[in-house]
Amino acid sequence: MFAACPAPMQPHAQAARFKTLARECGFDLVGIAEAAAPSALERHFPAWIAAGHAADMDYLAKRAHERADVRNAFPFARSVVCLGVQYDADAPYSTAAEARDGGWISRYAWGDDYHVVVKKRAEALRRLMHEAAGDFESRVFVDTGPVTERAYAAAAGLGAWGKNTCLLHPEHGSWFFLAVVVTDLELPPDAPLADMCGSCTACLEACPTQAFVAPYVLDARRCISYLTIETRWTVAEALREGMGRHVFGCDVCQDVCPWNRRRRHRGGERFAPRPGLVAPDLAQLAAMDEDEFRRRFRQSPVRRAKRRGLLRNVAIAIGNAGDERHRAALLALCADEDPVVREHAEWARERFTARLGAEPGR
Repeated sequence: MFAACPAPMQPHAQAARFKTLARECGFDLVGIAEAAAPSALERHFPAWIAAGHAADMDYLAKRAHERADVRNAFPFARSVVCLGVQYDADAPYSTAAEARDGGWISRYAWGDDYHVVVKKRAEALRRLMHEAAGDFESRVFVDTGPVTERAYAAAAGLGAWGKNTCLLHPEHGSWFFLAVVVTDLELPPDAPLADMCGSCTACLEACPTQAFVAPYVLDARRCISYLTIETRWTVAEALREGMGRHVFGCDVCQDVCPWNRRRRHRGGERFAPRPGLVAPDLAQLAAMDEDEFRRRFRQSPVRRAKRRGLLRNVAIAIGNAGDERHRAALLALCADEDPVVREHAEWARERFTARLGAEPGR
């Protein structure tokens, strides 16, 4: 329990104080939404699930009722304090296209695990909120609970929905993590931002696997981020070429967004690139055993893919790169102990033969 506040504040004063505290805790964006389901969530989430666009992410479908309205999971909820943390950092390469000699790991995974970093800040904020306003019921979530953070963040004005389904902010672009503090306080909500995409379709046209079935609608079954992170087994052959050299996540639809070129802020040191995570050497990744994988990606989002998933992705990337330097690495993957890795390495070897005219290892 938190200590009671001797002098309760009025809702507008509480909201203003909480926003100040959020910035002091390291959040770049903060806004407040009503707990009632945002209209966009009510209109689109059930249909998106029903259409199968969530792919094998069963946790979304199983808890769809809770995710459709935060009050279904937390009946006490009256307001949602929505928080954003900028993460994009300066690096030798800014896009996968520039990093022609290596694989590609999505920007969000270059630094420390955001679940840990952002959750720590959000919990610190929650403690300060209770110190300022007394005892009230609250919960903190950073991409781990039955809360559709993006929909509430859009309602709170942290960003406008982009056609690539990311949130866009005039100064921060789309490179920011989200967190929420669900509370039973009646706080005045902020206004959402107006549409920022206009007639632009750059993200829809740039997607290598045509994952956008319509503006603002992503089919996860075709998304490179889903394929490289969430898929545990075989990647459909028809999608492997489009994955290029992506080994964990994908930034393409954000790379081409004009708002990200105009953004004015960068992420902090906790999200600065760790050594070897910007355009990593594919041969070095291919050589990792389980111990090396755990050591290299300790407290990193890349751990989510597991060694099997990452090396499967590396095999696909090597097949798409068609670089002579990767012959020995590919041959080793063809003999890997994991059958999923071997399957994708054999596919890559066939591409090598077709593109370079010689069997890898000969």
